[in-house]
Amino acid sequence: MAKQLTLDINEIRSVTDFQRNAKTHLARLKKTKAPMVLTVNGSASVVVQDAKAYQELQNRLDELEYERGFIAAVNEGIAAAKAGKTRPVREAFAEAELRLGIRR
Repeated sequence: MAKQLTLDINEIRSVTDFQRNAKTHLARLKKTKAPMVLTVNGSASVVVQDAKAYQELQNRLDELEYERGFIAAVNEGIAAAKAGKTRPVREAFAEAELRLGIRR
């Protein structure tokens, strides 16, 4: 089960407050690396975050997507093996060599 992310209620500000105190808020974002929610008329509107922290988050998401694809491929292979949809590796290589025009 995925861990539910919580947001520090001290990191919710109005856009107006952010504009008035931009330098202070930007310094805090850089220091804490925590995202900040900005509100318009009392409703959450945008999230701002330090660029480096955001890039690290994106990199981790890319890693997780790669891992998910890898796990799916392994599970597909396991299912194929259980279903008897396998063949000797020499046979598979010979077919690949024929298709690719590789001669030994």
